[in-house]
Amino acid sequence: QVQLVESGGGSVQVGGSLRVSCTASGRTFSRYAMGWFRQSPGKEREFVAGITWIAGNTYYADSVKGRFTISRDNAKNTLNLQMNSLKPEDTAMYYCAADRTFTTVVPTTEMEYDYWGQGTQVTVSS
Repeated sequence: QVQLVESGGGSVQVGGSLRVSCTASGRTFSRYAMGWFRQSPGKEREFVAGITWIAGNTYYADSVKGRFTISRDNAKNTLNLQMNSLKPEDTAMYYCAADRTFTTVVPTTEMEYDYWGQGTQVTVSS
């Protein structure tokens, strides 16, 4: 069993930066692919970024490519998402997720992930 706890959300102005983190429990964290999803009111949850246990494999949604950076620290069981040049459309609840299946390809759909955090709110205002 893996428990995920997000932190670091908050409010920021357009063009600003924010970093959200996810701390995982469980000894096998380093083996899991990890991802970030987000959901805005009235919209479906969407994939933002993911990273495999081979940390060199990352994948981003087109909407955040070049602005967001996903990283992980397996020694600290921590997943991070650095968000720069934030836009109002980035406003959402951000969720951390873990896929326990060994994979070298970043999973991008909700159904591929087995564990989810409770989310942290990010609000970008103009």
